[in-house]
Amino acid sequence: MDEMERVWLVERTYSDDEQNLIILTYATMDGRYEFRKERAVTSFSGSERETSASLLVEQDNLALVDEKTRKQYADEVTRMKEKHDPDDAI
Repeated sequence: MDEMERVWLVERTYSDDEQNLIILTYATMDGRYEFRKERAVTSFSGSERETSASLLVEQDNLALVDEKTRKQYADEVTRMKEKHDPDDAI
């Protein structure tokens, strides 16, 4: 089994290719790695698919973040941790 890593929501964007898709980007504490999750916009209308402030993901599912973005992600993780518990729905 892969080791798990805690990641925090740092960005929500609409997909350029799909108008009905939102990309949720989560990052590690240091902003060095990211995990992306795609969701249909229609899935946000019900509470059964809430967006969590934080997730535990397998390390193999993390992608390296470019150096230019790392500080931005690390700063956003710090902000999210100060305002939310890991299991908070946001």
